[in-house]
Amino acid sequence: MVEFQFFEGCPNSDCTFKNLMELVDEQVISKKELVITKIKDPEQSEKYHFQGSPTILINGRDICTGTIPKGSSYSCRTYVFDEIRTGIIGKEYIRQKYDEFK
Repeated sequence: MVEFQFFEGCPNSDCTFKNLMELVDEQVISKKELVITKIKDPEQSEKYHFQGSPTILINGRDICTGTIPKGSSYSCRTYVFDEIRTGIIGKEYIRQKYDEFK
């Protein structure tokens, strides 16, 4: 299962979602295993152990930490790829981690 978690208004969610959907279109990830979870408020953030927007979980594991999330953060999330801080998870990174975690 691949779960995309986000909240409305996060400026990086759309680009990350587009990258994820390109992998679905390319049939790397099956649409049947994709779950989209819109986090509406801090309470729901706690319920889902939301790590910030956007977050991708693969079989319950956070795509960047490789762990099952604990705690929560109702905020925009940033990542560091190749020493560059960004809020967008790249398509090739998603592909690599999907292959690794599935």
